[in-house]
Amino acid sequence: MMSTSSSKKIAAGVLSLAVVLGACGTTQAPSQADVTPPTVADPIAVTYDGGIHVLDGTTLKVVKDLPLEGFNRLNPAGDGSHVLVSTATGFRVLDAASATLTDVEFKGAKPGHVVRHAGRTVLFSDGTGEVTTFDPKALGSGVPPTETYRAPEPHHGVAIELANGELVVTVGNEEERTGIVVLDAARKEIARNEDCPGVHGEATAMGEAVVIGCENGVLIYRGGTIAKVASPTEYGRVGNQAGSEASPIVLGDYKKDEHAELERPEQVSLIDTTNGSLRLVDLGTSYTFRSLARGPQGEALVLGTDGKIHQIDPVTAQVTRTIPVMDPWQEPLEWQQPRPAIFVRGGTAYVTDPSKKKIHAIDLASGSIRTTGDLPGVPNELSGVLS
Repeated sequence: MMSTSSSKKIAAGVLSLAVVLGACGTTQAPSQADVTPPTVADPIAVTYDGGIHVLDGTTLKVVKDLPLEGFNRLNPAGDGSHVLVSTATGFRVLDAASATLTDVEFKGAKPGHVVRHAGRTVLFSDGTGEVTTFDPKALGSGVPPTETYRAPEPHHGVAIELANGELVVTVGNEEERTGIVVLDAARKEIARNEDCPGVHGEATAMGEAVVIGCENGVLIYRGGTIAKVASPTEYGRVGNQAGSEASPIVLGDYKKDEHAELERPEQVSLIDTTNGSLRLVDLGTSYTFRSLARGPQGEALVLGTDGKIHQIDPVTAQVTRTIPVMDPWQEPLEWQQPRPAIFVRGGTAYVTDPSKKKIHAIDLASGSIRTTGDLPGVPNELSGVLS
């Protein structure tokens, strides 16, 4: 039996500042710089082993070094100021605009996927199966009012809330994941499909079509109906996807060697949510789970291990150009280890180069590197604010 609950939490913080200044028996008022946190233009956040660097998105200079132990993951919170940091204890709120790691945290065991859609942000805690949804615009006032839903069993899952209040959430347990269930705004089941072994990842395309990855294809949910699209190979895993509201076609990865210790795929998938087709595109180079992105016009972008961004026309399934960014590289065996990553905001693609401790800002219109920044540590996760 599935259960739902609603919770509203209001947190208020009081910041105390004590300044003691003495010089020849006199005191002076603190300067504006002493009391006002920095304002970061178009902030970018990069993790390293031991913390997070907050960068100015234009100059790519480090504005603040925020120490934080552990392997931490980053996701845009869904407003113009905040980034969510997945730590060992939950989803912690980073105010990237002021370069401040706040004390606001959504507690949860094994914090996993963060999904933003239709003005709602959805968190999935793998250790409990709890889904937490909230309006990201309320983050500036502390912990925002939340709604929660708990899956029948904990699993590595994902959920997305649609504009009409429907909730698409994965089905599984600690041993296996089998599919998705769709709940209406009152959290009553309206659709289910469990022909999706190893379900992983999600993306939303034009018209609120939701694509969920499987080890034998994908599931597409749209307008009350779930459709299965089979892989063209016996084993064909789509586990990471990138969608765009400007396109009905979702970009996905594609792995076809079920027994590989680490498969380095050289094909990506294009899932057309209007006709339920899945096409493969040969890149001629491998890529990783941090390599997929979408451009402002819905272009499919893949950061290859050849050091180039491969731009694909999702309609023709053709690579239309490549943008050189860095030297060739190889994916490490451990998925937590640093590897180049791509993050796109507007017409700019940000790409990290761990081997040289650099980050590049690429103008997607011209295909040229606009700015390069030096990083004090080896970059791992890469993200930024997205409203």
